[in-house]
This record gives sequence, structure tokens and C-alpha cells, in this order.
Amino acid sequence: MSTTYRKNIIVEYLFIIACNLDLTRGLWMIYLALRGFSLIELGIFESAFHVTSFLMEVPTGAVADIWGRKASRLWGRVCFLGSLVIMFTAGSFFVQLVGFMVCAVGYNLESGAGDALVYDSLKLDGEASGYKKVAGRREFLYQASAIVAYVVGGYLATRDYSYIFIISIVLAVASILVGSLFSEPVSRKKEESQTKEERPSVRKQTALSIRVVRERPRIAFLILFSEIIFAAIVTEYFYLQNYWKGNGFSEFQIGVIFAVSALTSGVFGLYTNRIEKRLGEHGVLLSMPVLLIICLWGIALTPYHYLFYIMTGVIQGILSVAISDYINMLIPSGQRATILSFQSMAFSFIMIILFPLTGLLGDHISIRTAFIVIAAIMTAGGSAYFIYYSRRFYGNVHREDHQD
Repeated sequence: MSTTYRKNIIVEYLFIIACNLDLTRGLWMIYLALRGFSLIELGIFESAFHVTSFLMEVPTGAVADIWGRKASRLWGRVCFLGSLVIMFTAGSFFVQLVGFMVCAVGYNLESGAGDALVYDSLKLDGEASGYKKVAGRREFLYQASAIVAYVVGGYLATRDYSYIFIISIVLAVASILVGSLFSEPVSRKKEESQTKEERPSVRKQTALSIRVVRERPRIAFLILFSEIIFAAIVTEYFYLQNYWKGNGFSEFQIGVIFAVSALTSGVFGLYTNRIEKRLGEHGVLLSMPVLLIICLWGIALTPYHYLFYIMTGVIQGILSVAISDYINMLIPSGQRATILSFQSMAFSFIMIILFPLTGLLGDHISIRTAFIVIAAIMTAGGSAYFIYYSRRFYGNVHREDHQD
């Protein structure tokens, strides 16, 4: 690897740590509920986040492909910093709504650009085959940072929520400073031959990316497969905060549960390369839905809901690394950030429906009933998936070679 792009990987590890030492994670729903916002209002906030994310994903992905991954990621962190300040200080429903929308734009600016910067840095140095190992380390560092955030945040929440936000704001500023150390991964050929006037428009970039997905339908399959699973896990993650709080768990205990789940995810993410070699792509794509369904019913129906939630860390760790590798191998560099934004767009679309539905059921019936409904929906969907997969893919799944 060249010195320039080796530095990008090291900076990426530091950036992951700085970004994910967010002490509000796992606690913001409790914080806003304590300030008087209802579950329906919290559902609206999260829905606004995902509606904004759905609308802005592709444009921001195109921005990263056209104007640079580094700039996109830095502006994403600036937006996140602004949203933290709003969440901490605003008492108005509508101002909080704006804060969630700003946070969504920040998420959009980071979502496709992050993976694209890392993958292209490796690719330009002839090290694309090592992406899965790098992705595993990123997942481990992401979850290790989350462990610290959950435990420290949970402890500080029992003292004063102000500490949580002040520290998180300082760390958000630190992440911007770390991100400024990235070098934009642009090939010399592209850099020398393309002037500002020759760069494609956002519309053209989006059209080119859609054409790639149409020509390689496996990309769409992998995107939908992974994002349905992630949406179910994330919905449970958010609503379990208030469910556990209502059942007598302290913020510190909730933080510890999330920390153990993050540890599980980080460890399995770190060893995904070995796990995938043993199970194969077939094994990953068949076993993860089964494990998810078991976990969802365990959360909904048993007193060991916290143990089953911890088990979802296995799914997150393996899929975060494996699916990213599967998809990146199929995508040309010129459309990488845009197409990866399609993945986040799919996630947002599912969350727009699932998250407020869960909040509605939680407010009018009970959160446990909402969990049962989610488990039933995913069981029905999983059954359909197994039938479809066995008929169309089993024994016939292969990785498509791509030409840049």
C-alpha cells in the first residue's frame, strides 16, 4: 500500500472511535421522554429522521462521488454536532423535529461516503481483497466505542444528563478534527482528466448508479435482505430503552446490556472473515434470518428479553462486515458512494413504516404487544424469504465479477 492510503485506514480507525463515543446512544429516547415527549412524538421524530434520510440519501451519495468522500464525511459530522446541540437545548416539538432532520442529513453524508472512502483507498493500493479484514476491525472498534459510550453514558445519566451531552459535543468536535486528516482517494487518471465542468451532475450520477443496479440485480437483493434485518433490530433497540426503563431497569443497567450486545457484535465482526469461510455465502444468507426470528420471539415472549437482544449482536456483527464486502465487490468505484446510499435509503423506507407503527402500538396497547407484532411480521417475511431463496438462489448464488 502507498503511504497516503495506508494513512487513510489508520485515520479511519481513529475516526470510528471518535464518532461512536456518543454517550447519548441508548439513552436519547429516555431523555426526551423524561422531558415530556410521548412515544408517538418520539416515533414522529424518528420517522422524520428516516423520511429525510430516504429523500436525501441518493443526492448526498452522489455528492460524495462527485465532490469527494472526505468533504461529505466532514459535513456529516458538522450536521451531527448541530443535532446534538438541538436535542440538548430545545424544548419545542418542532425544533426537535428539525434537529432530527439535520441529524438525518449528517447520517446521509456519512453513510455511503465512509465505506466508499475505505474500499477505494484499499483498491487504489491493490489491497481490495483485504477489505473484509479492515471492515471487521472497523466493526470491532465501532462496537468497542459503543461499549464505552453505553457504560459511561448509563452511569452519567444516573447523575445528570447534562454531562452526557457536553462530553458528546466535545467528542463530535474531535471527530471533525480527526476526519480532516483523510486524503481523498482519487485515481491519478481521473484526477488529471476530469475538470469541474466535466464532472457529472447529481442527476446523471444517480442515473448511472441505477443502471448499474439494474444490470446487477444481486446488489438489490443483498441491500433489501440486510436492511430488513437491520431495521427490525434497530426498532427493538430504540423501544427497548423505554420498555426496560418501565420495568425498573436503571440507565446504567440498560447501558450494560447494550454494551454486552455491542461486545458480541464487535467480536463476531472481527472474526467474520473466518466465519464466512466456514459457512459460505449461502450459510450467512440462510442462518441470519433464522437467528433473527428466534431473537425477536425471545424478546417478545420470554423474561430473558435482554439475553435475546444481546444475541442480535451476532447478526449485526456478521452482516455488517459480510454484506458490505459482498456489495462492494459488485460496484464500480465511480458509483460506489451513490449505490451504497441506496442501501441506507432502503433502511429508511422500512423504518418509516415500522418505527411509528411500533410507537402507535406501544402507546395504545403495550410495547410488548408491538414486539409480538414485529416478530410475527418478520416470521411471515422470513418464511417467504426461505421459499424464494431456496427456489431462486440456493445452489446458484455466485459473486459477480465487476469491471470498473
